[in-house]
Amino acid sequence: MSGKLKGKKKRKPITLTDVILYLVFAVFALICVFPFYYIFINTISDNQLVGRGQISVLPRGIHFNNYVEVMKQRGLGQAAFISVARTVVGTTLTILGSMFLGYAMSRPEYWRHKLWYRYIIVTMYFNAGIIPWFLTMKNLGLTNNFGAYVIPGIVAPFYMILYKTYVESIPASLEESAQLDGAGYLSRFFRIIFPLSKPMFATIAVFTAVGQWNSFNDTLFLIKDSKLFTLQYILYQYLHEAERLAERMRSGQAAMIAERGSTLTSTAIRMTTTIIVVFPVMCVYPFFQKYFTKGIMIGAVKG
Repeated sequence: MSGKLKGKKKRKPITLTDVILYLVFAVFALICVFPFYYIFINTISDNQLVGRGQISVLPRGIHFNNYVEVMKQRGLGQAAFISVARTVVGTTLTILGSMFLGYAMSRPEYWRHKLWYRYIIVTMYFNAGIIPWFLTMKNLGLTNNFGAYVIPGIVAPFYMILYKTYVESIPASLEESAQLDGAGYLSRFFRIIFPLSKPMFATIAVFTAVGQWNSFNDTLFLIKDSKLFTLQYILYQYLHEAERLAERMRSGQAAMIAERGSTLTSTAIRMTTTIIVVFPVMCVYPFFQKYFTKGIMIGAVKG
């Protein structure tokens, strides 16, 4: 009987401090989630009520006409394809480039690795500005080119630092045994180091994918071809031209609208496009969260 009691773990009693902490974090989570909830209920509520600011907590006059009309807009499907393509390709290249460079910088036998490491870090703190950046991209032929989205970010100093620190926390004996068997750098990286890097892989993937998906400045400065516009840039245009776009949508709607509340307004367009753009990131992030947290902790402190 005593053996059974020893095997059972005693539950820690919930204290007043625990209750207060739970409440504080619950309120904090609610504050974080409410803006997204508020925007969403305004996209499915009566647009006339939304325009008058009468929707606050619960939706009224529910309809989904806003999403139907916004998704009909010309160029939105192509922009979604470009956003997905730049996110997938850009994230893959950044992961490979930054992780492999971080691995190289962690090798003490690498020629002048400390000098090159410091040289790369300096680029995090100093830049020439927008005009020299634009001229450089233009001279490299990266204007009106899909490469402008993925090539500049192949190596990211911040991710390289995270991965270098992570690799240094892996026992050196694992790599040494493979080296004795004749494995080279590439073989050791892809067969030993890379498979052990799931937390850091997920961390860099989340950071890069969100950055690629949300970016629109490169489109604004470098891209004039509408076939290469991204969803975020389309949202940027909608936010600045919502009133004109709403008028065009209204004129394109059927002559007889069942309910006036479904008539598009500039506010409805802004909020609906915002939800469409943010929704994919909100769906993907929870699946990477456990790796993301672990990777940040391991990559931030040298073991």
